[in-house]
Amino acid sequence: MHSRRSYSPWRLLFAAPRSGAENMARDMALQARAARTGETVFSVYSWSRPTLSFGRNQPASGLYDLDRIRAARIDVVRRPTGGRAILHNREVTYSVTAPLEDAAPLRETYSRINQILQNGLSRLGIAVVPATSSERAAVPSIRPCFEAPAEGELVAQGSKLVGSAQYRDDGALLQHGSILVNDDQSSLPDFARLSSESESVPAPATLHALLGRSPDPAEVAEAMFDAVRSLEDERAIELDEDEVRDAALQHVSHFLDEGWTWRR
Repeated sequence: MHSRRSYSPWRLLFAAPRSGAENMARDMALQARAARTGETVFSVYSWSRPTLSFGRNQPASGLYDLDRIRAARIDVVRRPTGGRAILHNREVTYSVTAPLEDAAPLRETYSRINQILQNGLSRLGIAVVPATSSERAAVPSIRPCFEAPAEGELVAQGSKLVGSAQYRDDGALLQHGSILVNDDQSSLPDFARLSSESESVPAPATLHALLGRSPDPAEVAEAMFDAVRSLEDERAIELDEDEVRDAALQHVSHFLDEGWTWRR
């Protein structure tokens, strides 16, 4: 346990694969729960269908070819957090929700969550470090999230492995991000309408390339939960998804609304 004050208490949630709208809705419900209960929740989940997600303020309307996306049987959702496009398929997503009354400034909480991710990945046999790029954070654009790391994002062997973003509202924070198992991100330019955005992008790091195998979400979750108990709360216990399922379903319609998905 670290001597610093932890968000306390922590709960651990390994959720069943859900649609993009349900996954985002659950994160929103957990954020509201954090403000109400004072508990921090570290979640690990996957997606029941391949899903293209846009960042909160990313331009998307008119820039993506919806016919091509539908022909590839890919769903579309807009995240409550920022950043750029991610194709959720062969990857694992994590989220952290915490009450703001216990939270340090954004940069510090981002760094602390990074330490959990680094510790968890090391338990899988992967060494990652935060990117030290001096460049400004990438502006919201059609380019893929995993094209290049922003400062502080986690890289392995020089390539981005984990993409993360944080959003604060109504007394709580939500940070979620994607840990790539295999590379689906390089196909994202295929769905762009503009030829200038259809150029190839550098391949990101993946768990498969680094380990020579593809760990399943349960293995990743176990490693991350052990990291939470080691670094933040040794008494962290699991949270059953049923405890937030009803609250999550109340947010689903928002993430199914094309007015939200294609608002920019």
